[in-house]
Amino acid sequence: MSIAKKDKRAWVWVPILYFTQGIPYILIVTVSVIMYKRLGIGNAEIGLYTSWLYLPWVLKPIWSPFVDLNGTKRKWFLAMQLLVSLAFLGIGLSLPTQSFFMITLAFFWMAAFASATNDIASDGYYMIGLTQKKQSFFIGMRSTFYRLAMVTGQGLLVIFAGFLENRYGDNTKAWSLTMICAAVLMLVLTISNFFATPKFEIAPNQNSDKPNNFWEVFASFFRKKQIGIALLFILTYRLGESQLVKMASPFLLDEKEVGGLAYSTEAVGTIYGTVGVIMLSLGGIIGGILISRDGLKKWMLPMLLSLNLPNILYALLAITKTSSLVAVVGTVVVEQFGYGFGFAAFLIYLIYIAEGASKTSHYAIATGFMALGMMLPGMLSGYIQEWLGYDGFFVWVVIAALPAFLLLKFLKYPADYGKKSAISHE
Repeated sequence: MSIAKKDKRAWVWVPILYFTQGIPYILIVTVSVIMYKRLGIGNAEIGLYTSWLYLPWVLKPIWSPFVDLNGTKRKWFLAMQLLVSLAFLGIGLSLPTQSFFMITLAFFWMAAFASATNDIASDGYYMIGLTQKKQSFFIGMRSTFYRLAMVTGQGLLVIFAGFLENRYGDNTKAWSLTMICAAVLMLVLTISNFFATPKFEIAPNQNSDKPNNFWEVFASFFRKKQIGIALLFILTYRLGESQLVKMASPFLLDEKEVGGLAYSTEAVGTIYGTVGVIMLSLGGIIGGILISRDGLKKWMLPMLLSLNLPNILYALLAITKTSSLVAVVGTVVVEQFGYGFGFAAFLIYLIYIAEGASKTSHYAIATGFMALGMMLPGMLSGYIQEWLGYDGFFVWVVIAALPAFLLLKFLKYPADYGKKSAISHE
């Protein structure tokens, strides 16, 4: 079999591969919340069950060696992308049934495990298919097309669903057609990746980054200095944001009688999926530039503040019950920019934690804890919101930021860490 040289056709396959990586994640984690809300599921159930969908990303370090040791990365991501397409088709076809909630959750679980595995294989393929120089060069393109996938999923597909809701007057039919369209989109992207991605691998044993003894690699992660404090910081860095992200869309969609702002599906798709994602990306880009210029120490506290202070604006919206478009869009713009800006410091800190031997595996473990920090609070967010109401809930979200600030003074890392380093905004 002819093996392609590194960097071959990277301008073609890198954008398609990372656009494909972003679509299932945003549909599973974010769009599912909007869909279930429009289909009449309660906030408590939405928060609990959709947060469980983070679990595959939490656990993916455990089965990443299996992907390394069996088959090629290209075969893995093509198979997983096809499986995601089938899962989305299953969701679309099962929505009109009486037991749609549990059936579609099962398909979302299938898609989540396939998507997490696709992430492992795609990132591994990226490292195998590109030279070190090109890996750094294309990191920005990876980020850009991942964000474009978020615009497509959280923006265009949600707007399309809202259009169908208005056309048919039937939310079930609208979302069924939307998810079938998402399945078709994934199938087209899978076929595109089949033709766009060169064959860089002969056999798994030619991957120099594969783990020889994964359990020793896993154990060595927990022997790092300050690992206890570091893991607590990772778990609490987004404690407030992890709850807000689950209830922000229900807050905009809910009727005013229960404390919501009564926005339409199309409006939410436009606000979050276009303006919101643009500001999120802009914040991340600026954050990365500043850290690469000055180092992590100077920007850690300002970025932690930028991640959490904008949540006060949601509390003000809920307390004042204002539905002004200017106020709502302004809140989303500030919050999403702050999230992207603050998340840059978090990613650089994760890279620092992974430094040393087995860097790739240790980074996978660190990102697993990052996903756990999103999953566990998100599971409780709906129950907390129903207990406190939207006004009390968003006040709680602001308070939930305090543990990360308390832990910050105990962290030790080089003041200039992160200068001139490439940042992935995934």
